[in-house]
Amino acid sequence: MRFIGITGGVGAGKSAILSYLKQKEGVRVMLADEIAHELMEPGTDCYKEIRSVFLNEDIYAADGRFDRQKLARFIFSDTQKRELLNAIVHPAVKEYVICQAEKEKQAGRLEFLFLEAALLIEEHYDAICDELWYIYTNEENRRKRLIASRGYSDAKIDGIFASQLSEDEYRRYCREVIDNNGTPEQAYEQIEKALRRNTDE
Repeated sequence: MRFIGITGGVGAGKSAILSYLKQKEGVRVMLADEIAHELMEPGTDCYKEIRSVFLNEDIYAADGRFDRQKLARFIFSDTQKRELLNAIVHPAVKEYVICQAEKEKQAGRLEFLFLEAALLIEEHYDAICDELWYIYTNEENRRKRLIASRGYSDAKIDGIFASQLSEDEYRRYCREVIDNNGTPEQAYEQIEKALRRNTDE
């Protein structure tokens, strides 16, 4: 089994690539964001720890769960609190990912296990994955997609782009670069080529 991390800037079209991969036999796709949301559900160790640190903050819904909109506003308005939260959530996600990768290797059912994470490089998943893939889309196309699909303003997009790694950094860490500026079919063709390379090795 090959364990591959997938990353790229916001608006690069990673979701379409992951949907394509999910349909393939012998493939499992994990999303770091979804794992984090599961680990932050009431009753989990992660939830209890966050609750103990941020007990008096206005980030909870009536049922005790985290209100995602309030939580997003909260962490993006205060760098120190964001770092505190990340220091709880990110290690928990990584521990879960390592555990799942080990289980899948032992089970021997998969050809490929993929993990998509925005902070794949920053959180040093290169030390866990067999290799990393970078979904590359130029800034102009990413901007168009974010305006069309999410209704983001140019100012908001500028802020997001500024907070992410440079293209050179992505390319430095990633063995495979999937150019997603063209049609979906062109991207899928590159995916197939990368999968064949891994199968042949």
